[in-house]
Amino acid sequence: MPFLLLLRHGQSIWNFENKFTGDEDVDLTALGEQEARLAGVFLRDFPVDIAYTSILIRATHTLEIILKETGKSIPVIKSSSLNERNYGNLQGLNKTETEHKYGENQVQVWRRSYDIAPPGGESLKDTFNRVVPFYKKEIEPNLQAGKNALIVAHGNSLRALMMYLDGYSPTEISEVNIATGIPRIYEFDTTLHLLNVHYLNS
Repeated sequence: MPFLLLLRHGQSIWNFENKFTGDEDVDLTALGEQEARLAGVFLRDFPVDIAYTSILIRATHTLEIILKETGKSIPVIKSSSLNERNYGNLQGLNKTETEHKYGENQVQVWRRSYDIAPPGGESLKDTFNRVVPFYKKEIEPNLQAGKNALIVAHGNSLRALMMYLDGYSPTEISEVNIATGIPRIYEFDTTLHLLNVHYLNS
C-alpha cells in the first residue's frame, strides 16, 4: 500500500526575520538546515521511490539535505506548481510592522482567508488551483502504481493540498498551521482511499 509524505521546508532566512516570503527565493537558516537533517533522520527507514519539490531554493535545499541524510538516490521532480503562494505587495515586509500599518484583522484576512488575495498576490484558492491539478496529474498516478512519494514544499502550497487530501473546508483550513521540517505521512490502500494520516514525530 502506497504512502505520501508531505514536508514543509526548514526555517528560511525570512521566516527567521518575520517577513512575508511568498515566492521570493530565500534560502534556509542554519536552523532550517538542522531541521532538514532531522527530517532526514525520520525518513531513513521509509522506502521513498520519487520526490517532488518546488523550484524555490528553501525547498530544493531541504530536499537535498534529506536525500544526503537518508542516502537515497531517487528521481526528483521540480515544479513551480508547488511554489509558495505569491504574497504580492506584502513580500519582503515585516509581518508585525504590516499588522501595525493595516491592522491585525486585515492582515489575518490576507493570510488566512481562502479566496481573498493580498494586494497583487494569490489567494489560497489560487494556490489550490495550481497545486491540486499538478498532484492529480503527476503524483497520484505514481501512488496508484504503488510508488511512495515525498513532497517538499511550502506552508500554503501544502495547506492547499491538505484541503484535497484531508477534506478540510475553507473555514477549517484557516486554522491549520504546518511546522517546518516535520514529515506528515498519508497512508493509502491500493485504491488511494486514505487509511491514516499523522506526523512522524508523534
